[in-house]
Amino acid sequence: MAITLPIDDAANEYLTRSPLALLVGMTLDQQIPLEKAFSSPYVLAQRLGHEPTAHELAEFDPEALIAIFATPPALHRFPKAMAARVQEVCRALAERYDGDPAGLWDGVADGGELLRRVQGLPGFGKQKAQIFVALLGKQYGVEPDGWRAAAGGYGEEGSHRSVADIVDGPSLAKVREYKKQVKAEAKAAKGN
Repeated sequence: MAITLPIDDAANEYLTRSPLALLVGMTLDQQIPLEKAFSSPYVLAQRLGHEPTAHELAEFDPEALIAIFATPPALHRFPKAMAARVQEVCRALAERYDGDPAGLWDGVADGGELLRRVQGLPGFGKQKAQIFVALLGKQYGVEPDGWRAAAGGYGEEGSHRSVADIVDGPSLAKVREYKKQVKAEAKAAKGN
């Protein structure tokens, strides 16, 4: 399956063939537009001059990685914190899956186990883990039994709730509308 986010074709192609790029994009997908988050793995590879491995990023000099993340245009709104987070995720991959991001889903018994593995990564709370499980199922072909249930509402067929559902401009607009509605509902609930 090919990732078809509303980003540069080369960045989409990199996300499609590199599970690490996809995971780094998901790691960065907070407090910035998703286009920026999922384009940044490609920009990181360009800045390094090659496609990095999880082992390489896990062992990278932290200050040097921060400098790469902070180089304008920065890879994230919070380059220092997110360089550290990416490095933590890569260290977890190195320790648990011999540096292979596909180890997160290879051989899982079911969607619940996949969710637990993803949720075990630094910075992946339940919601972010469910979104990543949905992204893996809907766009990456990783569909262990029960993956939709494990992904919660993000796994529903035909939903437009997250990056997992974005395949073109109209689906991006539907996801943005859903997020806007959720924020409005949360704000209204707070006011009561």
